[in-house]
Parts: sequence; C-alpha cells; structure tokens
Amino acid sequence: MTAPAIEVRGLSKYYALVQTLQGTQTFREAITKVASRPFRRHPGGEGEAGGATRSPRSHLWALKDVSFDLASGEVLGVIGRNGAGKSTLLKIMARITDPTEGRVVIRGRVGSLLEVGTGFHSELTGRENVYLSGAILGMRRSEIDRKLDEIVAFAEVEKFLDTPIKRYSSGMGLRLAFAVAAHLEPEVLLVDEVLAVGDASFQKRCLGKMSEVAAEGRTVLLVSHNMAAIENLCHRSIVLHHGELTYMGPPAEGIRRYLAAVLPEQEGDLSSREDRRGSGRARVTAVHLHDEHGAPMPVLQCGAATVFEIEYEAEQDRPIHNPIFELKFTDQIGNRLFTVSTYLAGIHLPEVPSAGSVFCEVPQVLLPPGEYTYDAYLIANDELCDEVERAGEVTVIESDVFGSGKVPKKTLYGQFVMPHRWHDRHPADG
Repeated sequence: MTAPAIEVRGLSKYYALVQTLQGTQTFREAITKVASRPFRRHPGGEGEAGGATRSPRSHLWALKDVSFDLASGEVLGVIGRNGAGKSTLLKIMARITDPTEGRVVIRGRVGSLLEVGTGFHSELTGRENVYLSGAILGMRRSEIDRKLDEIVAFAEVEKFLDTPIKRYSSGMGLRLAFAVAAHLEPEVLLVDEVLAVGDASFQKRCLGKMSEVAAEGRTVLLVSHNMAAIENLCHRSIVLHHGELTYMGPPAEGIRRYLAAVLPEQEGDLSSREDRRGSGRARVTAVHLHDEHGAPMPVLQCGAATVFEIEYEAEQDRPIHNPIFELKFTDQIGNRLFTVSTYLAGIHLPEVPSAGSVFCEVPQVLLPPGEYTYDAYLIANDELCDEVERAGEVTVIESDVFGSGKVPKKTLYGQFVMPHRWHDRHPADG
C-alpha cells in the first residue's frame, strides 16, 4: 500500500498569552528602570515604581488534536473562519513554527506560498531569489535553469528580473512567489490565500496552474475563503473551527457545513464580533436594510430599491478623516458579485463624527432570488481600520421585475437581472 504524501497526527499548537495591565512608559523611564534594576530588592515586583504588572497567564489553542492523511496527487481545501487555525496548520507543515503536540510527516519536497514574498531576501534580485528558492528545495542549478524562463513568463517580471525584490510592488512579489512555488516542481505545494490578492487575470492563472500541478500527480493543500475555488479545485475538504477539525470529506458538504455553522454566529450586533482585521481605530458596528421609505426590510425584493445603513464608531471619540465605507457582496460559494463603495461612487467625506451612520441607496437590486452575504470595510487615511468578513446575509425574493409575469431564476438566467427593452428598430429612430 502506498504511503500518504502527508500524515498529520494529533497536531496541536498552544500559545501562552500575557496581558500587560499598565500603560506605556517613556524612553527615559525605561532607561531609568533598567539602570536601577540591580539595586531593587524585587525587580518587576508589584511595588516597582513605573513598572508594568501582568495578569495571570491565559492560553490559546490555535490547533487542537488535528489528524488527517493526504494521498499523492490529491488536492485538499482547508476551510474556516479567521482565527480557526488554517494558517497555523500550514506554517507547521512548512516548518516555520513547531507544534506543541503531535507530528507531521511529508514525503517529498515542499513548496509553499504562505504570505507575499515568503522566503525571499529583499536585498537580492528576482533572479537571485529564484535560484535561492530552488537551492533550498534541493534542486540543481541546471534544473532551475530549465524552469527560469517559464517562471519569469508566468510572473510577468521580465523587465525587473535583475532588480532587488525590495523594489517590487506587492503584486509583482506575489506573482513571482507563486510562480517559484508552483514551477520548481515540489511534490507537495502549500498555498495560503493566494487568491485573495492580485487581479482577476492573475487569479485565473493561479487556478489553472494549481489544476496542472494536481494533474501531474503532485499534492496540493489550499487554504482559501473562495468557496468556488475550493469546490472546483479540491478533491476533499476539511473544516477547522476554533482550532479543531470538525469535518473531512467532499468539498460541497464541507462548504455547506461551514456556512451553516458560521452564518448564524454573524447575525446581530457587529461590535461583538472578534474575527475582524484592521487597526481598530474605527469600526463598523452594524449594517441595517431599509426600504426607500425608511422602513426596515427583512428581505430584498428583486428589482426593487433598497437602502443600506452602516453604523460606525471611532476609538476615543475622535472624528474620522477621509473615510471610505464599503460593502462587498458575494454568493454562497464566495464569488464576488458587486461592491457598493463611497470611493467608487466618487463620494469624498473629509470628516465624519466619531459615531453615526452613513446610508447607501441602491435604486434596483439586480440579483435574482437567492441567499447572499456581504463583507464590511471601513478605511480612513489609506489605512484599513476595520474589515468584517461575512458581516451579514441578505435574502433576495422573486418578483415580476419586467412586468411580464415571468420570474428570473438564477439557475436559468444567470447571476444578475439586467433591465432591458426590445424594439423592432433602433430606439433613436423613434
């Protein structure tokens, strides 16, 4: 019997957390404290002047007793909310961090793309980093020579190949990092959220390349919030929830279980949500739906108008300067459908109060009947202040949009309902 390409047994990762209870200190205070420390009877003790006391240690299990096997040539999708342990799993498998308990056995060379430019040396050129990455994988220079042109063409960095990586944009670095990871022929490829960055063309090429890698008999482990990619690319999926493996099996069922578990948790007040990203200097606290007359709307009607109210607040009751508010809508398997954005609409708000609401009017909901979710974003002064994934769910119900007695079904007519009229001559001809 052929041994699996990856064996994960009882994998756990524990982090001890220590919370500082006292605020910051000046540089002068820090130097004074260090210089006088040898003369103190109880350094760092409770009575230490200007010192910071610490709370009792708390802990976090980023992973807890995770076990699974992955066969050669299999593509496994890893699904879960932010903080579920997905990235921790890949970092342990890539030997970036050590597990607290358990073990991982990987048979074959491992290529990984966990973050933009992971493993690249910023002072080296793109060409030098390609050869360095190949050497780390144990490849001979002649092997890398044969792959270099293919890597450069995929990454589209021909003009910058001999430029130091530190001069690359984030997009260029990502393209080269993925090209290196996918083309240097590792037996096992670990990919974390590569589809979250880059334009649509690059994402399409990534998907195509990962399909090629799997077809060549190599093993792929893919972490992604893009449910369409998970469903289309992967043979199996696992679902992680608070560090524990709650499901392993066909991707469609994994996606269903993930959505069923995660959506009920995301109803209600967004201010209590902890799985969010950003500086936290300002936050989205709630999103409400209204009809055009201001009445609450439990559902949206296909073709009808709606108003989205975004409630927000800033830390320390300070006004928010140059804010951008966005809601990004997706279908149930992660396909991005559309975005409503103050930036896209050309709305410049120099300053808004420290707490309040902004309203976005959508003249027509052009989605066919179905279930949809949205992510909420708040950006200020080019800084991401708050991002809440799957901030809420909306239901669109059917209606006679065209006054024809026909109801547009998504399965028959597509993802959008496009207003249109028909004529027997050009409309300009009357």
